[in-house]
Amino acid sequence: MQRTSSPQPPADKTGTAAGAQLQLIPAPAAGAVDAADEAVDLLLDSGRAPGDILVLTTGEAHPWAAHELSFGEASYWAQHDATDDVFYADAAAERATGRPVVVVAVNGGSDEVTGRALPAAMARAGVLLIVCGDPQRITAVLGAHA
Repeated sequence: MQRTSSPQPPADKTGTAAGAQLQLIPAPAAGAVDAADEAVDLLLDSGRAPGDILVLTTGEAHPWAAHELSFGEASYWAQHDATDDVFYADAAAERATGRPVVVVAVNGGSDEVTGRALPAAMARAGVLLIVCGDPQRITAVLGAHA
């Protein structure tokens, strides 16, 4: 796997018990989706296949997901099942299966939603989990749900 550089240095980058590497990209909730999009661009630029990437949001849906869902759930989930492109979903969407790289935009949502979403995202991540959001909130939420 090629290493990518980040516009902001990761606050935390460690291996986990599941074997996936964790990278935290500090961003305010309002900028978490933009940070996630930048991370996806860097992954694609480094040669990562689009179908290897799953992007999850804890608050409002990613604009791509909202657009694709406007065509109906069947079409939306067919794109997920095809695994040939980056897929964007709500962090609570249990149907979203794992991929080698999972990017989570902590762009709102309750602490309860975020507290469930982050461990679930780690379980879905094969080699890399990138979490974009407010480091203090993420740490507080994970500590409260540990």
